[in-house]
Amino acid sequence: MVTVGIIGAGRIGKVHTRSICNFVRNAKIKTIADPFMNEETAAWAKSMGVANTTEDYHEILNDPEIQAVLICSSTNTHSPISLEAIAAGKHVFCEKPIDHDLDRIKEVIEALKGSDIKYQVGFNRRFDHNFAAVKQAVLDGKVGEPHIIRVTSRDPEPPSAEYAAVSGGMFLDMTIHDFDMVRFLAGCDAEEIYVQSAVLVDPAIGEAGDVDTAVITLKMENGAIAVIDNSRKAVYGYDQRAEVFGSKGMAATSNDTLSSMILSNADGVTGEKPLYFFLERYMESFAKEMECFIAAIENDTDTPLGVEDGLKPVLMGIAAKKSVEEHRPVKLSEIG
Repeated sequence: MVTVGIIGAGRIGKVHTRSICNFVRNAKIKTIADPFMNEETAAWAKSMGVANTTEDYHEILNDPEIQAVLICSSTNTHSPISLEAIAAGKHVFCEKPIDHDLDRIKEVIEALKGSDIKYQVGFNRRFDHNFAAVKQAVLDGKVGEPHIIRVTSRDPEPPSAEYAAVSGGMFLDMTIHDFDMVRFLAGCDAEEIYVQSAVLVDPAIGEAGDVDTAVITLKMENGAIAVIDNSRKAVYGYDQRAEVFGSKGMAATSNDTLSSMILSNADGVTGEKPLYFFLERYMESFAKEMECFIAAIENDTDTPLGVEDGLKPVLMGIAAKKSVEEHRPVKLSEIG
């Protein structure tokens, strides 16, 4: 049984609390820390079976009973708390991104060198049943050599302009998951990125210095061409699809829906909308990624998504922003 502490009791902190308490048998949460801890959140934690709550995350880092920490706080705290946790000898699960600053990510990489600490980055979509099935088809050679990889990721509603202004931009906030998915499905890194983008959903997002619609093409190291299309607003729900087309065939996945029922009548043929947001769509994947993190600690094996896997999508996001700014393809070798 691995004893963990969770730093950050916002939306993603609560997601991990639920998944551990309900689905991860070999882990228990001792303490949840949040600088804005209040009576309501503390009561919710107790209802989940977590008795200890605090405003100071150092109580988790200084607790000898806690073996691992989950960093679910705001993005600007991810790398500093990672460094503190590593110094305290704790295993670390860090939500994406580790940081928007490459030098700070490299500090974390350096801190981990020569240690036995397990470090996993929270790109949960690799653990989704649909995407994992596509990846397995590729590994089994069923599609042959990958030629074209397509990832569609469209949110059901846009963020506020205030959020867009501090999020690091769409490529480091939203598309970062898709950059990781392309690496996952291709089995290699990208060499070059080119972006066409626009503000078509909310002018306020553009005024905040961001975009809300993009098509991104990537040249992969194995020769495959990848395409990502993003939108901050799909009126029909959370649109999450992927496809790998290769020399022997194609593996593709469609959206998850509430049911697979198709109604056919005189008015037409209709089906369910996609599940509305990530909490519904990906809850199972959050539990699976945590099971893998705990198993790596118990079995002294590598985590499935290490610190380098946290670095590469940030490099890709920075390259994408540079492509937009300079209106040209950008090689990954130009970045950092």
